[in-house]
Amino acid sequence: MPLSKELLDILACPKCKGEIFLNQSEDGLICKTCRLVYPIKEEIPVMLIDEALPYSEEE
Repeated sequence: MPLSKELLDILACPKCKGEIFLNQSEDGLICKTCRLVYPIKEEIPVMLIDEALPYSEEE
């Protein structure tokens, strides 16, 4: 079950408080400002800065 639109609307990047987007493979949330990807594990977004991965435009 993918993340609901309502949840995506209220989630924000924990680092900059900016907008985040679901990536194409739907296994991470992207903050383009911070250039980070927050992983989604077992349908739960892991919104911890220390767990975030670097984001590149190719993803």
